[in-house]
Amino acid sequence: MCVNTEILNEYEEILANKMTREIAHNVVETIARLHTTIYQEIYIHFGLIEQDVDDNKFVDCAVAADAEYIVTNDSHFNILKEIDWPKVAVITIKEFAQQIADE
Repeated sequence: MCVNTEILNEYEEILANKMTREIAHNVVETIARLHTTIYQEIYIHFGLIEQDVDDNKFVDCAVAADAEYIVTNDSHFNILKEIDWPKVAVITIKEFAQQIADE
């Protein structure tokens, strides 16, 4: 998982809407400290998603980290299937869960 401060802040904001702010903060801190989490600074902003520009932080992080794919059910990311460069694969949560189950 690749993240940066902007992404972690969004995770915390979304989680805080569903649970207490303290629990949300603890979940985000745990994500940040996982040995499988890569902290990735962003130096280039591609602006590939126009429908929800806030989603671009995830694309830019994935490109910078050379991520294999982005896992999301957000339809705004479907535009990435039409873009040749930078190539960013997108899979659904169900597809990701199936990959994990197959391993």
